[in-house]
Amino acid sequence: MQRRAFVNAVGGAGLGLATPRGRQRRLGVSDVDRFHQDYVRILQEDRVVGGTRRVENLAIELGTRVQSALTTGAVSSRVRDMLHRLAADAMAAAAFAALDASSPKRARAHLDTAMTLAGLSRDSQTRYRVWDHLMLASSMRENHAEAAAAADVMKRSTAARCDPLFASLGHMRNANALARLDQHTDALRALELAEKHFGRISQPVRSGWISFYGAAEFDALSSYVWTAVGEHGRAEFCLHRTLSAIPEGMTRDRALFTAHLSLAQVRQGELELGCATARKASALLLPGSGSRRTAKTLARGRELLIASGSKAPEVTGWTEESRLWI
Repeated sequence: MQRRAFVNAVGGAGLGLATPRGRQRRLGVSDVDRFHQDYVRILQEDRVVGGTRRVENLAIELGTRVQSALTTGAVSSRVRDMLHRLAADAMAAAAFAALDASSPKRARAHLDTAMTLAGLSRDSQTRYRVWDHLMLASSMRENHAEAAAAADVMKRSTAARCDPLFASLGHMRNANALARLDQHTDALRALELAEKHFGRISQPVRSGWISFYGAAEFDALSSYVWTAVGEHGRAEFCLHRTLSAIPEGMTRDRALFTAHLSLAQVRQGELELGCATARKASALLLPGSGSRRTAKTLARGRELLIASGSKAPEVTGWTEESRLWI
């Protein structure tokens, strides 16, 4: 998607709500659909370049436009709920872009707004999404107790009770938080529950935000648990499965998971292989990518390589090359 075309498409899609004085424009499902098209385009750019400020700002602007429409237009209760859900989704997308840029403080501010809008939408899956991103923000701030509490809300939510896919993700998030609290037995039990619920899914392909949690993502998140409990060989196995199953077009995620694969290899002493894998990850980062998570993962691997004291040409070459941008 060309940058100019994207700007024109999103920026020119605002609803014209001006009406003669004393009258309110009646909003309907067609208006929700037009807003939703903007939302989908924002997600498409995010999946390619990651959490740039541009993606974050576009999502904030969309959320603001939807809220403005709600205050200036007449709506039925059904359309009002749909617009609140879409505004919450837009603010959650802004929060995730901030998280990808390793800015959890900005993400929390967006999530405060998203939580209010999600409550107004009366939609359990929308509230679930906000709790998921709150868990990630807490984890990024190294507040793993709070992350575990947020994951506990997720796994006990209405969405999780009604759908094994949401139940699985709730247990998976809980497993990751518990592993980082050094509660390894409980973490592996939660991982087992995540796998059990994942195996019960009768509709493997989903639309909407939750569609990210497919087989590739399940293995990637499992690898994080295995890493946290010190099982780097198992983590590497999961990441190979992830990279073989990840859908086309998810460039940002492929770069991130390739970087984690490199880190798993380095942690097992496979230094030269880890360097080669790190080069693949860096090559996947498009110019202007906002995915600081990927860069930080590569930086952790570089620190371990330097600490190893290896003088192998592949190792010294990569650490010197990456010094300029990591």
